[in-house]
Order: sequence, then structure tokens, then C-alpha cells
Amino acid sequence: MSEEFEIRNKVAESGLVNFDLSTLLPKGERKGIDLKDFLFQEMILKEKDFREKVEAINVEEYSDCYVYIYNSVDTIIPLWAYFVLTAKITDVTKKIVFGNREDLEVLLMHNAIQTYDFEDMRGKRVLVKGCSDKEIPENAYIELVEQLKPLVKSLMFGEACSNVPIVKN
Repeated sequence: MSEEFEIRNKVAESGLVNFDLSTLLPKGERKGIDLKDFLFQEMILKEKDFREKVEAINVEEYSDCYVYIYNSVDTIIPLWAYFVLTAKITDVTKKIVFGNREDLEVLLMHNAIQTYDFEDMRGKRVLVKGCSDKEIPENAYIELVEQLKPLVKSLMFGEACSNVPIVKN
């Protein structure tokens, strides 16, 4: 093939580093525990009943899972109840948080970004992938910029064919 008709991958030749934030998402099942299921008539926490229901939990159901504990009814839950429930399942879970699924994902991505070694991106042109088939919390993009801004030569968001410049050092 003559050089004038040679097909070249200009993106690969550009030295651009593509980074997909979804690769940092911790793998594992997510499960929620609704405290209303541990309440008397879904309204009142009776200590004896609560402890019996917690004791009846099959901990293997939460093995190697990321768990979020929430309360879907408008009732006051004493803090010790979270202690009791967490103590029951903490030995088999990967992580437990209070809040909804989104709160769990924000925390998991925070931990992943804070512990990831971005050093190989130092001084490089980095393109953060804009589309993902996985849901990424918006906060993760904010934290990613905090980590990458002091390291990279330039930071962009989107796809190679259509990106938005964010930072140029």
C-alpha cells in the first residue's frame, strides 16, 4: 500500500492516555438492608424483637457484598441499633455504610480514587472517558480532577473524536 493511502491510528500516535473511571468501580454485589423490616409494625424499635431479628439474619447472604443500611420509614432509630446490625454482618461483608445505594457508590469510588496510583499519568495528556455502561457517581469526576490536575500535562473529558479540554499545564 502506498504511504499516501496508509491507514494510521492518529489517536494511538498522539500519546494520549485514555482513562475509564469505571475500571475503578469495585466489583461485587451490592445489597441493601431496610431497617423497617426489623421494627415492630414497621414503626417502633423494640430492643428484644430487634435483637431477635438481627440474630436470625443469615450472614452468608451478605458474604463478599457491599452493604448499605437504610430506613425507608419515618421513625427514630437509636444509634446502638446500627452497632448491633453492623456487628452481625461485618465479618463477611466487603463494606457497610449507612445510606442509600448512591451513598455506597460515592464512598466506594472515593476510596478507589484515593488509593489508586495515578503516577503513570504524570506529564501526560489524559482523556477521561465520557461514556460508560456503568453508573459513575458525579462526585467521582470531581475527585478525579483533584487527583489528576497537578500531575498531567493536559486533561480532557469525552472521546478522542470529540472531547472537552479541562486543564492544560
